[in-house]
Amino acid sequence: MPYGDAMNARVRSEERRAEIVRAALEVIAERGYRGASLAAVAERVGLTQQGLLHYFPTKEALLVAVLKERDQWDAVPATRWRIDLLASLVEYNAMRPGIIQTFSALLGESVTEGHPARGYFTDRYRQVRESMAAVLRTEYGDRLPNGLTPERTAPLLVAVMDGLQYQWLLDPDAVDMPGAFRDFLALLGEEA
Repeated sequence: MPYGDAMNARVRSEERRAEIVRAALEVIAERGYRGASLAAVAERVGLTQQGLLHYFPTKEALLVAVLKERDQWDAVPATRWRIDLLASLVEYNAMRPGIIQTFSALLGESVTEGHPARGYFTDRYRQVRESMAAVLRTEYGDRLPNGLTPERTAPLLVAVMDGLQYQWLLDPDAVDMPGAFRDFLALLGEEA
């Protein structure tokens, strides 16, 4: 196969993989991981299930691709995070409910034993807590104005972000996710 043809085939394959991942995001958002089937994803992109398996040999491989894709959208080097960027991230998340719904559904399911995303989320949360502690340390030093250390505050910060997402998904008209998160950030700066 000539070089140009091989390059075109690879590009088409990558585009098809991206299309499959987008369809999987939609199906998982609608049905959850356990309710999502390879057949449903294949149907969305006009493939047979066997055709989809050419790109992703297992449902777990497709899940990993979905999670990696989602992380790419939020990718900011840990050294570049700042408190104001966290507020911007929450505002950005409010503009993409489908992605947040998919992430939340997968997170909720992953707490069960044997779920294929359990290890991913366990590692992700460890990294996020470490990153948030570093952000807080850069902003406030060894102690926040409320007396807590960055390491003690980081899990609270992450819990507020995720908890607000769940509340917003359930009742978006009643929960101003970006506003509530800004209120929480104001609490971090108050004296204990």
